[in-house]
Amino acid sequence: MSTPASPTAQTYAVPARIALVGAHGFGLVHLRNLDRLSRAGAVVLDAVADPRPPDADTLPEATAQFASLDELLADRPAPDIAIVATPLHTHGPLGATALDSGAQLYLEKPPVPSLGAYRELLSHATRRDAAVQIGFQSLGSHALPAIESLLASGEIGTLRAVGAIGVWTRDLAYYARSRWAGKRVLDGVEVVDGVVTNPLAHAVATALRIAGARREEDVASIDVDLYHAHSIDADDTSAVRIVTSTGLPITCALTLCAAQSAEPWVTVYGTEGEAQFFYTEDRLVVRTAAGEREERYGRTDLTENLLDHLRTGSPLLSSLADAGAFMRVLEAVRTAPAPRQIPAELVDWVGERQAARPIVRDIEEALERAVRAQATFSELGLPWAAPQEPIAELTLPNGPAVAELRSGSGIAPTLSPRPYLHPVRTLAGTVVTDHLPLDHPWHLGLGWALQDVSGTNLWGGRTYTREAGRYVWRPDHGRIAAERVEASAGRLDLSLRWEAHDGATLLREQRAASAEPAGDGAWRLDLATRLTAAGPVSLGGPGSNGNAGGGYGGFFLRLAPCEDARVFTPAAEGEEAVHGHAAAWIAWSARFGSRSAGVVIAAAPEAPDDPWFVRLAGYPGIGSALAWERAVELGAGDSLARTFRVWFVDGPVDAHRAAALVASAAGGAA
Repeated sequence: MSTPASPTAQTYAVPARIALVGAHGFGLVHLRNLDRLSRAGAVVLDAVADPRPPDADTLPEATAQFASLDELLADRPAPDIAIVATPLHTHGPLGATALDSGAQLYLEKPPVPSLGAYRELLSHATRRDAAVQIGFQSLGSHALPAIESLLASGEIGTLRAVGAIGVWTRDLAYYARSRWAGKRVLDGVEVVDGVVTNPLAHAVATALRIAGARREEDVASIDVDLYHAHSIDADDTSAVRIVTSTGLPITCALTLCAAQSAEPWVTVYGTEGEAQFFYTEDRLVVRTAAGEREERYGRTDLTENLLDHLRTGSPLLSSLADAGAFMRVLEAVRTAPAPRQIPAELVDWVGERQAARPIVRDIEEALERAVRAQATFSELGLPWAAPQEPIAELTLPNGPAVAELRSGSGIAPTLSPRPYLHPVRTLAGTVVTDHLPLDHPWHLGLGWALQDVSGTNLWGGRTYTREAGRYVWRPDHGRIAAERVEASAGRLDLSLRWEAHDGATLLREQRAASAEPAGDGAWRLDLATRLTAAGPVSLGGPGSNGNAGGGYGGFFLRLAPCEDARVFTPAAEGEEAVHGHAAAWIAWSARFGSRSAGVVIAAAPEAPDDPWFVRLAGYPGIGSALAWERAVELGAGDSLARTFRVWFVDGPVDAHRAAALVASAAGGAA
């Protein structure tokens, strides 16, 4: 944390009498700060209460010492301010005792371990007409008003999301330091000492403040996804998704099991740029199309702020009343099911004895993905996360499941929620699809999507517009909702509704997916869709809006991360050679993890001249472009049909193997 500047002695005519409750742990930080304020003439440390006497050299000579707050108050007049820096499950009773004495209160974070206790303490403070400051030190950063000004200026556009990432490490000694460390409940008393509510609580509180969520009523919904790699009761690796009452999404992805610690940050996502706030350093990095700049700010000490509030009436920067939104998050964590243990085979341990600590593999990328996609770890489908149940499975006739159907209904609105197949597997079990990837979170397995359906984005992410000549964030995202899903052996049938951003129906779709063995270590997916316009509708995308060479939209397959990838058609090979060209089929061969596998896609017979959209260097993906250069116009009641055959193949695929698979299907159809 940044060190605030010392106040001038002339600022305070009469020093405030301070009682510090809890002189160890974070109490030592308060002792150092009180020494600074004392030398400036702002405070006098009158007494300390702690059952374990502090070291003699940490206290002024005249400071009285007591074993408890009750003993302190029985012996001395009530202090002007009581600072409570004790184990978090004692905050409520000690805070109430301090308020009853007539003292004003500085309470370390988190305020109390339940929403009920919070409401009780808030009511108590209101009855006493007392000021209560909560120790979220980051809320004193001068970077926060700078962020407000940044948003007001329009430099990064309109605020569209807030994300927080914390990558810290904690060893066995951290959890052995006290009986309450890492506990959810201790001796029947709520503790809730998890990564979200204590070690990285500042990340959550700072994100909420930037998003304008202070009070309980400022939070509309909360989803928590809690895990631990340590053998503790509480969570050490968690994702929290919050939606404010104004509809703004906040995603916090936090861990104490990183490869190495880094300064945590909160990212402010605007429509024209972003600002990354490293709150422990009061450092702000602003990124726009014009470039990047870094600024550092000062910080107002929260104890000084409390003193100024009592003297001049200046607002508290971190009041108990403004902790309501954070307490909603804490309550969601407290009442959630117990954290899920991350399997040992996915955790590496480093260090010895009490210095040993766990590292969750690839956790840093997982945190980034969660924030970018506004998703939980479970929704990302991480190997250690709680599995998400699909709405249906696609099986081979009398055979195993080869793909799962996701409804997509819980996906962030800006990703254009829609049904899709993921994971899709080969017969040997190799997963060849990806979803919610870091580079393009709106890429969702295998499915159908279009970026411009009469002005509604049903692809996700930014929209390419002819007017801007570039991709822009707009509030234009729609969704594709499943009205009917029927699963039978080897087949899925879906009735879908394509909804505009205002909820109006644009299209109705009948989609059928069937699976059957194809020989040669492969199975074949037949994917047929018929779109029927509810009214006059335009089916377009970046290409039809002027983005030359970027005419994606329609059938799209986002492939899983792979190596040694080749992409080819009967006449060409390589991304540049096949992208934007029509061909009877296209094939992809690569190594997915430790296994080789491939995909072969035959062109839709209804539109054999539709070009292929291909990406290999930037990310792995193949699509068939419905509107490469011109939008498809449908009148009310008009329909458009496309049918694709896709082979998922174990082992490497070359041109001969791909052609043989396509030919065998054509022969069977004849």
